[in-house]
Amino acid sequence: MGLDSLPHAILFYRQMLQWFGGMGIIVLAVAILPILGVGGMQLYRAEMPGPLKDNKMRPRIAETAKTLWLIYVLLTVACALALWFAGMPAFDAIGHSFSTIAIGGFSTHDASVGYFDSPTINTIIAIFLLISGCNYGLHFSLLSGRSLKVYWRDPEFRMFIGVQLTLVVICTLVLWFHNIYDSALTTLNQAFFQVVSMATTAGFTTDSIARWPLFLPVLLLCSAFIGGCAGSTGGGLKVIRILLLFKQGNRELKRLVHPNAVYSIKLGNRALPERILEAVWGFFSAYALVFIVSMLAIIATGVDDFSAFASVVATLNNLGPGLGVVADNFASMNPVAKWILIANMLFGRLEVFTLLVLFTPTFWRE
Repeated sequence: MGLDSLPHAILFYRQMLQWFGGMGIIVLAVAILPILGVGGMQLYRAEMPGPLKDNKMRPRIAETAKTLWLIYVLLTVACALALWFAGMPAFDAIGHSFSTIAIGGFSTHDASVGYFDSPTINTIIAIFLLISGCNYGLHFSLLSGRSLKVYWRDPEFRMFIGVQLTLVVICTLVLWFHNIYDSALTTLNQAFFQVVSMATTAGFTTDSIARWPLFLPVLLLCSAFIGGCAGSTGGGLKVIRILLLFKQGNRELKRLVHPNAVYSIKLGNRALPERILEAVWGFFSAYALVFIVSMLAIIATGVDDFSAFASVVATLNNLGPGLGVVADNFASMNPVAKWILIANMLFGRLEVFTLLVLFTPTFWRE
């Protein structure tokens, strides 16, 4: 049974599940993981001039959660109103605002956002996906009376926007060169929407990217590894970790040239402790291990290697759409493969270590 034939009650329930789940991830990422120091996220607690420290976000989890709820609800209402004014029916506007702010990707129609065939709606959803892909600590700063400059001062935000713009330019040029769409404006609109949807790990679609030159779907699928910013509803490794890995790689290159020199890694004007970099590398290693083991396990169940790669990328990064046999949906996957992919979705959504710790004997002894 397709989504278009389901009753509104079931459709609303699906959208609401994503919305509440997104808020839970925000509280986990902004209020809890920094305290636990999972995967280097303690840098948002004390070690860097980030939004949670500079702007004195309330230290107690309950108070922090209330503030985040307010921001989350305000963004949801703004998104719903914008979609409604753009011509989307009220029910669909509310449903899509839930999944947009949660970066979930659920739609109320089988054709996803493509059902509405509206460049304006595409643009609105893409803009709110970008907002939701930012660190919610930055939104808190703005709500507290800070200027918009607080965004651009954040290194993670600058990289996040830089990645999105680069991907949009690449996709637009390739699509235009191959004459996939009739006009330059349509090409830009489709490229902008699909890039933001895939790179933030939302997974909304307006057109089948399977008909795009293969380079682009693979590029966008891989962009989901970067995902959104830390403290956002996006999936993936998170921009801040990719940024720190890049900085550390750059430091190692410098050490090869000047072995006796001492180089520190900085975010903003503050040097980061080695403990944070170790945590980021540890998280990256665990993420890569889960990815490789999952892909090999999927291949062992009889799925071709390309589809196995695409399905693991789509589930571990909480993206949704894949390529190969999972380009449209996962119905053709065998039951064992589906269970592996279910585990992947949990690992990806709960930051890997949160689940891996359950398999350590030390955790149960203590």
